[in-house]
Formats: sequence, C-alpha cells, structure tokens
Amino acid sequence: MCNLRGRDPGWRAHVRAGTINAVDATPPPPDAPLADPALLATRAGGLLLHPTALPGGRLGAPARTFVDWMAEAGQRWWQVLPLGPPDEHRSPYAARSAFAASPALLEHPDAPVSHDEIEAFRVRHAYWADGWERFAGPGALADQVRFAREWAALRAYAAARGIRLLGDVPLYVAPRSADAASWPGLFADGEVAGAPPDDYSAVGQLWGNPLHDWRAHAADGYRWWVERIGRTLELVDAARIDHFRGLVSYWAVPAGAPDAASGRWRRGPGGGPLRAAAARLGPLALIAEDLGLITPAVEALRVRLGFPGMRVLQFGFSGGRANPHRLENHVPDAVVYTGTHDNPTIREWWERVDGATRGEVDGAAAAAGVEEASPHLRLIRLALGSPAALAIVPVQDVLGLGGEARFNTPGTIDGNWAWRLAPDALDVRLADWLRAATEEAGRGDPGHGVTPAAPSGPT
Repeated sequence: MCNLRGRDPGWRAHVRAGTINAVDATPPPPDAPLADPALLATRAGGLLLHPTALPGGRLGAPARTFVDWMAEAGQRWWQVLPLGPPDEHRSPYAARSAFAASPALLEHPDAPVSHDEIEAFRVRHAYWADGWERFAGPGALADQVRFAREWAALRAYAAARGIRLLGDVPLYVAPRSADAASWPGLFADGEVAGAPPDDYSAVGQLWGNPLHDWRAHAADGYRWWVERIGRTLELVDAARIDHFRGLVSYWAVPAGAPDAASGRWRRGPGGGPLRAAAARLGPLALIAEDLGLITPAVEALRVRLGFPGMRVLQFGFSGGRANPHRLENHVPDAVVYTGTHDNPTIREWWERVDGATRGEVDGAAAAAGVEEASPHLRLIRLALGSPAALAIVPVQDVLGLGGEARFNTPGTIDGNWAWRLAPDALDVRLADWLRAATEEAGRGDPGHGVTPAAPSGPT
C-alpha cells in the first residue's frame, strides 16, 4: 500500500471514497502538530443539534429547512454529534458501531438498493462492512448505502449554503457493540471504563464501556483508529474527540465492580493513534474535548498535537481566576459553547445558579456591553464575543427552552435524547437577531443571506 500523504496528492479523495485499507506509513515526528490549520482560520458561529432532534427525527426536508435557517441566521457550522446506531436508550454515544450510520435517520428507509451498490459499498468499506453485516443482519449494508445517498445529498446542500458539518469521535465503544464483536483482541479483559470519585460523586461514575488494549492497537499500527477517523471525516468536515484526556490516562474499573471507586489510573497511548491517522490521512480537522480533570500532561499533549480545545461558558462564572472557561482566559485556538449536549440549557442553568453566579454573569455582560434582558440571549452574545474562533450554541439555547429540552444528563439513562425541535420554532425574527449578533461579534458574512437592520432581541 502507498503512503497516501507522502506519495499520493489525491489522498483526500481516497479518504472520501473509503479506500484506506492498511497502515504502513511512518507517523509524523513526535513533536509535529497534526491539526488542519484551516479548521479555525476564520471566526464563525454554529449550532448544535443532533439529527434525531429534527422535526420527525429523520433526514430529508426538515434537515434542509434547518440548513436554510442556519444560513439565514449567519451560522457556518452544524454540530451533529455521533451518527451511529444508538443503544436502547437512544444515546449516540453508546452506538452499536463506531463505523456504521444509524438507519433510523433515513428519510426513505425502503428506497431500492441494487446488489452492485451493496457490493461497491462493501469494497469501499472493507475494513468494517462485513463485520457490521454479521452483527446487524441481512439488509444492514443496504441501509448504509441508503444513508450514504441521503447524507451526501444533505452535505452537498449544506455546503452550497456555506454550512459545514462537525461530527464526533467518542473515545470508547459501547458494550455488546459490533466493534467489540469484530475486533475482540483490541479491547482489554477484566476492566471497564469509568470516572474517578470527585466532588460530585463519592463513588465515581461507572460507564461500563470496554477499554482499549492500547498495546494491541499499537502492534496493529493503530489501524482501527486510522479507519475510524477516516470514516468519520468521510461523513463530516471536522470532528470532536470526546474524552481526549483518556489518551493520556484513563480510569479503569474492575469488571463486575458495583461502582467506580475501586478503579485506578492507567496510562494511555498519548498521541500514537492520532499520529498514525495523520500519517495516512494528512492534517486532521479535529477538536479536543478537554473538559473535566485536565492535568498539565493532557494540556501539553493537546498543544503538542495542535488541536483546538473547548471552553464552556456555563463553567466560566465560578472557580479561581485561572479557570480556563472564564471569558478573560479564552483564546482564539478554541471552540466556545454556551453549553454542550451534557449541560443543562441556559434557562435551566440560570434557574439553578446562585446570586453570586448571576452577579458574575451580569458583570461580564456589562463589561462586554451586552444589554440583552433575557439570560439566554445574554449568554449567547457573550459566547459570540469570545476570542475563541468558533462559537457553538445548542438550538435549545437559541430558543430559550428549559430543562424539558435538555439533550442528556450524564449518569442517567432515562429521558435522554428525546427532545425534538418543533416545526416552525426557528422563525425569521430569531434568524435576524442571531445573524446580527453573529456579525457584530465579527463572525458573520454580511454578503450571505438576509442582513437585518439591527433587530431587537426576541423573548
């Protein structure tokens, strides 16, 4: 096999076609950055909405309508989160495959698929297609062909309107997934994933995901990771690496333990998987999810690899002055969120926080010249005004919705991933306000779509 980056100038086409078949390249030098410098080259705004939250929960007309609204609102990134087949609790972070897409998203699940199309897909995705078919049963690859058609059409529709897609790469695979079944030798026996005890939980968090056997991955040239990242970047323009800190060290819990308190820290692979991916795929359009317990070693790895990190505004109004989420500590090489899919909505958060935190928000808003009366609009303006190159806002926060619209509550399994956007909830007035706020923060493109005359904030 050729070194696609070093010898073949068309390596990006190979990635899009899914023809990465082996790992045989020498990884980049240990200190060489891996990030795609074009990822955050210009200031931009975006929205977070999993496709299952579209009206009807599927692709098709609702997805195109959402893209149209984003363009009118001056947004340039749609964060879609993972696209895999979810578990029985609807979680895309517990997908039954790290490679296959969810057929539940299909607008036309019964569209005809020819034998030749299925076999062509099998060849393009030879690394994982047969394993997924064995796991999911007859018709599984036909569904993937249908998804490829519909997703390619949506992505082209979005691109024509200046919208790029931001996906997700969860660090761990789900228990009883096709990945664990197809590559059992790449996952460790006797321990499962979790998080250590902290101020929020005296017993930690027991996630139960299979842990990677990093020695086995390394012995195989990290091919599984190369294929997985290549597959992700075939579907989206950039992706977030969930639980990035697990590449440095991770909490391993004895299998069968009642909670995570008996776990221990184990050393991760560092940048090895990502360097192997960059050796085959070229510069990587990836963002590091660097939330939680971030040690100097984790930050050093992120900086060394060159990936932008994250800032979450809800975390920025408490803690010491060194808190990286405080607005004065934001940097251009980052993505700022009002909140992520794991956070409460701004409205729910505002109803919970104490007077001191509200005072911090009021002070930050006054310092930034933000005069919005509604807390959710105030926080959106603060996020857009951040030095971070990309600002992402969950759609629920744009609408000012409460706890009933929260995507996910970590540590729980019931009631998550159920919220859906109501048809026509995103109206013209709201698009006008968001476009104006985005452009005033230096993130917009005044020549694209509708440019309003400084509308007042919606309620």
